[in-house]
Order: sequence, then structure tokens, then C-alpha cells
Amino acid sequence: MQSNELTIKARQIEAAENVKKQGTRVLVCAGTGCVANGSLEIIKRLKEAGVDVQTIQSQKMTVVPTGCHGFCEQGALMIIPDLHITYVKVKKEDVDDIIESIKTGVPVERLLYTDPKTHEKIKKNDDIAFYAKQHRTSLSNCGHINPEDINDAVAIRAYEALENCIRNMTQDEVIKTVLDSGLRGRGGAGFPTGRKWMFTKMAQSDKKYVVCNGDEGDPGAFMDRSVMEGDPHRLLEGMAIAGYAVGADEAYIYVRAEYPMAIKRLRIAIKQAEEHNLLGKNILGTGFNFTIHIKEGAGAFVCGEETALLASIEGERGMPRSKPPFPANKGLFGQPTLINNVETLANVPLILLNGSEWFSSMGTEKSKGTKTFALTGEVNNTGLIEVPMGTTLREVIFDIGGGIRNGKKFKAAQIGGPSGGCLTEEHLDLPLDYESLTKAGAMVGSGGLVVMNEDTCIVEVARFFMNFTQNESCGKCVPCREGTKNMLRILTNITRGKATMEDLDILKELAENVKTGALCGLGKTAPNPVLSTLKYFYDEYVAHIRDKKCPAGVCTALKKIVIEKDLCKGCTKCARNCPAGAISGTVKQPHEIDQTKCIKCGVCLKNCPFKAIKEV
Repeated sequence: MQSNELTIKARQIEAAENVKKQGTRVLVCAGTGCVANGSLEIIKRLKEAGVDVQTIQSQKMTVVPTGCHGFCEQGALMIIPDLHITYVKVKKEDVDDIIESIKTGVPVERLLYTDPKTHEKIKKNDDIAFYAKQHRTSLSNCGHINPEDINDAVAIRAYEALENCIRNMTQDEVIKTVLDSGLRGRGGAGFPTGRKWMFTKMAQSDKKYVVCNGDEGDPGAFMDRSVMEGDPHRLLEGMAIAGYAVGADEAYIYVRAEYPMAIKRLRIAIKQAEEHNLLGKNILGTGFNFTIHIKEGAGAFVCGEETALLASIEGERGMPRSKPPFPANKGLFGQPTLINNVETLANVPLILLNGSEWFSSMGTEKSKGTKTFALTGEVNNTGLIEVPMGTTLREVIFDIGGGIRNGKKFKAAQIGGPSGGCLTEEHLDLPLDYESLTKAGAMVGSGGLVVMNEDTCIVEVARFFMNFTQNESCGKCVPCREGTKNMLRILTNITRGKATMEDLDILKELAENVKTGALCGLGKTAPNPVLSTLKYFYDEYVAHIRDKKCPAGVCTALKKIVIEKDLCKGCTKCARNCPAGAISGTVKQPHEIDQTKCIKCGVCLKNCPFKAIKEV
């Protein structure tokens, strides 16, 4: 494509022709999860077998590395759209059989997805329950295009919305479209995106910035990473539209250095877009300038907070500051700055292409559109999903997620990461939207969703998230610095059987004080896992403190290993192998364990040939 001579429409036609020439496209997931499962070796093997040049039934076949397909549980994944086939858990050793199957049109049976309920083999993505129950919009291209080839993106209308905006719409018209769509920030707070754009546009300055928050530090969250890896041009286009709307000519994508693949593909996408005059100076000859830089973060969780993020870009230590002034008035380098997260910006081109009514027709009255979630934990189908706002927790866990693993019982779901809260069985029919989750003591957050079964200790879960938050606290304000430290101390003592009921009262008081007194949003939400688990699982806390017992049998310090005298034959094997010397007894006589010496390592449990040793 010639960078300055063709309109987007003309480029689309040319790009679509180039894609058509590829013939049968073999889409191999090259997202981080599938790469870990060997997908790059599969791609290499396909190319070595001559897939990119081979003619099959008078039609060429081309291997296409894509971004995340979403169904991480089944990686490495492969889709052959022309044959309506999806392969799961593919290995490099399967390549020869796959090539032969494309020649014959007969699928490789063992690589087809097996429905866990019907035990039937399923060919198509759309027939797999994990995909069938979703509504993918911001993720619609992920897994279907080569993120390192701008032709793939342009062929399916990338940058069309940008051209229409800068040629045919005023700044106010663009902002009104976003405002009317009902799009709210997908980074956690849920602030109306159009209002934030309006405030930045109204700020008086000759210089303005757009910043994309791609930090994504929540444990178990990978929504933004997947968009950056799988569809970088949609993000770039969303940023450029935002820049036009608010009057900015420069932007930064803040992405943590732990995302090397996302960074690599973003750099390639920016370079390609600049070469095609879709970013940079005088975009498409319209006079609109927009330059995008990448800033690699060092992985501090607090840099997900917008003012700490700005400080990090400026070269300062990533610490939040008091607001006002808000970034829309005084942000990066003291200039008006628009900050949105990856998923928010990825929705923008779709809204401008399809209209505000299209987007607002999805979701609930106050929470419009769709939301991506990283579904992890004790569900059969883990992965990246996208559903309309208002979808219930039950639908996500039992329809898309395929239910709890190994026939276990659902216990809770932690939503929103360390800043979120715990949902219980009584919340299974709760709609996942901003208002409903806030009322339940949780939050949408960035979209982390960890499912727990009956074997999970809720107190340990609260301790885990508090340990994370305490380690990541920047220490600037006393409530967060000292409050999280003391909450972690109390939670640790509870899991070790060293706490009192008075400590439980202090824990709740501390959590409430941190929530109201912390400087930034991350500090204010840090107590959420504690408060929500205290609310819904109070009896489990009491069991740890009063009964010195962990109902789930997880907390090691509260475990007790005993020898059942009726079963013990006095073989002495347990005593001989005990590293703490806690077991005593004579040959052919029942032994016993000194609980003051026992370190609960479990060696005796494994070594007893008569199953006389039990954990209680």
C-alpha cells in the first residue's frame, strides 16, 4: 500500500485481496499462554513443512500467528476457518497429521475439543460452550488476525473510524458519540469515558497528552495484555481518535516490562502505522498530528493508579498525589492529560464505526457494553472471556467456565483483584455490572475473576491479597503504609492460630480506617478482600480463632497429625523418618506424636504402610 495516496477504503480492498491470496489460513495462537505451550514450535514446524508455499486442492495454505484465542485451558490452539475446525492442545508432533487433514478435509479426531458434559467431539468455535456464551467485541479480532501485519487489521476496517473522525466529524461530535454510548472506564473505577474526554478537551493549553494505562498489575489478570498482543492496531486507533477529540498530539502507552511480547508487537504496529501515514505527522493529509511512545514500567502495582503512572513516565518514583488537580487539567509534565486503560480505548473505534446506539444496546441501564474477564481458578474452562455487562456470575462460572473442577462445590469468587471483593453462592445470580458489584462489597475492577471451591480457605485468600497489597504499597500515606502492614500481621496470626477475637474487631476497624483514609484509589480499595470476607465468611474467621481449626484444612499451623493406635503396628518407620524427632514408641507397640515438636511436614503420612496416621 502507498502510504499517502490511498484512502482507507481503497487500502481495505487492497489488504483484503492480499489476505485472500493467502488461501486457507491456519490460525495458530501465539499469545503468551499458547507460546508457553509450544505454539512457536508448531508454527516453525508448519513452515518447515512448506505450508506457506504448498498448494492443496489448487489453493494455497498459509500459517498465521495470531494473538490470544482466549481458551487458555486448551492451549496450544489452532483454528482453520475455511474448514470450520478448531484444534485444542496441539503439539508440534501433530503437524503432519494436521496438514494431511487439510488435504483430505477429514479432521484429526483426537485434537477436537471434547465437551465435558456430552463427551462429544466439537469442530467449530461457535459450538464450544466457552465461546458460544460470549459476546466478543473488543476481543473480536484477537485470535483471528496476525498482530504483526497491518494488512490483516486494515482488511477488517482498522483505522476507518479514525479517518471518518478526522475528515468528517468535529471534536465535540466525537466526544458526544462516546458519551452517548455509555462507555465507562474499564480500568476499575467505571468513570464515564465521554465525560473524561470532555473535561480534557475543555482544559486550556497548547499542549495535551493521551496516556494509555496498560500496567495491569492484578494477580491473574491478562485482559489488557491480550489486546496489546493480539490486536495492537485497534488500541492505537482508539488512542488516535481520543487524541483528535481532546486536542492532543502526543501519547504514551504505559506497559509493564513483564509484557515483552506486548511491547514488541506494539512497537511493530506503531512503526507500520507511521509508515502508512496512519500515525505521526499530517495523518492521511488532514493536518492532524499524533505520535505514540511506549513507556516500560518496572512492575509496581501502584503505578496502575493514574497519578503514580504519570510520575513514572516523568522519571520520578511512582507515587500517587492528591487530587485535585485532576490529570484532565494538570497531568503529564503539568499539561492536560487524558488517561484511559487498554480495554476502554479498544472499544472506541467500534463505537465510532457502529454508532453509540449499537454499544448502548448491550449491557444494563447504567453499565453499557461488554466486559472482558480473566477467568481463572477452580473452573473447568479457564481463559479470557468477554460478556455483556449484567451477565450473571452463574452464567460465567457454570456456562462459560464449565463448572467447578472435579465435581467440587463452588465456594466463592474473588472479583476485581486485590482491590476487589469476595462473592459467594448467594451472589451467583448477581449481574456483573458496576452498581450491583459495588453494592455487594466488590467491584468490576480491571476484570480479574478467581473462582474458589470448597477446599479453599477464605482467611488465607484474604491474607494472600493483603500480602500482595502490603508489598506493593508505595508507603506515601500512613493509612496504607501502616494499615496494610497491621492487617497482614493480624491475618497471618489468624491463620497460625495465634489471634484473639479482639484482633478480629481491630482488623475490621483497621480495614475501615484504611478505606476512608488512604491517599489513592489503590489504598482505599486494599481492605476490600478483608471486609467482604469478614461479611460473608465471619464463621470461618471465628473457627480459626476460637476452635484453632481451618475448616478447609489449608492452614498448616492449624493442622494436627495423629496416630490411630488401633491401626498402628509399631513398625517404627514413622519415627525413623521424622525429621523433627516428634514420634516416639517401641517396636510392635502403638506410637504417638508430640504435637509440640511436630512440624507438620507430612513425611509420616506418606511413609506409614498401615494408613494409621491421619491429618485432623
